[in-house]
Amino acid sequence: MKQNIYDNPIFHQSYINLREKGKGLNDVLEIPAFRSLLPDLHDKKVLDLGCGFGESCKWYVVNGAKCVVGVDISDKMITKAKQEFSDNRIEYVNQSIEDIELKPNNFDLVLSSLAFHYVVNFAKLVKRIYACVRPGGTLIFSQEHPVATAKKVSDGWVKDQNGKKVHWILDDYADEGIREQRWFIDGVIKYHRTLSTIMNTLIQTGFQIESVLEPTATVESEEKNESLKEERRRPPFLIVKAQKP
Repeated sequence: MKQNIYDNPIFHQSYINLREKGKGLNDVLEIPAFRSLLPDLHDKKVLDLGCGFGESCKWYVVNGAKCVVGVDISDKMITKAKQEFSDNRIEYVNQSIEDIELKPNNFDLVLSSLAFHYVVNFAKLVKRIYACVRPGGTLIFSQEHPVATAKKVSDGWVKDQNGKKVHWILDDYADEGIREQRWFIDGVIKYHRTLSTIMNTLIQTGFQIESVLEPTATVESEEKNESLKEERRRPPFLIVKAQKP
């Protein structure tokens, strides 16, 4: 099931508002940790799967990438990317990351930020990525952490009568599959996989795992926003770097 939730007008505008404020978990947790794993981008051919509105694509070419192909299922996101983050070194493709045709041994670096938890068949996607990466090339991806996706209720926090977060629900962890949640709107579809499934899929496909991050905010960010300290109570994101031999 390929859900194009980012073209829903309410969801789209809510997401853009969050990102433009620069205070969401993407900006203070995921992006800094993700970029810390990047190799030297100079002269690299990059594939960005689930590129969103193209901000990262532009960042990659500004920081040395030879060219970038950004792929996203959302027409609204690709339109915004072309309007705000265009560059003659960037090609934006409005297509599902599961369906786009990928030439073998074509990219030095495949990147994906917070998109893989929307993918039904993770193993199939990993095999296609492995085929399109050149020998010695790298895959780096982030996704919602399995601890965060495991629950089958929309809000994972148990709160007291005053609304204070008491603890996080970790339940149904081994029951992989679809999760329907509320994020800006009802009915957002994600897919839960255990940490072992994610890692073993990469290994069995042929990737060598180089680094795994479960990022927390910097002390500086936490001082500016006290609520970020609560993100240390359960990992919101998983980031993996793997290499094709």
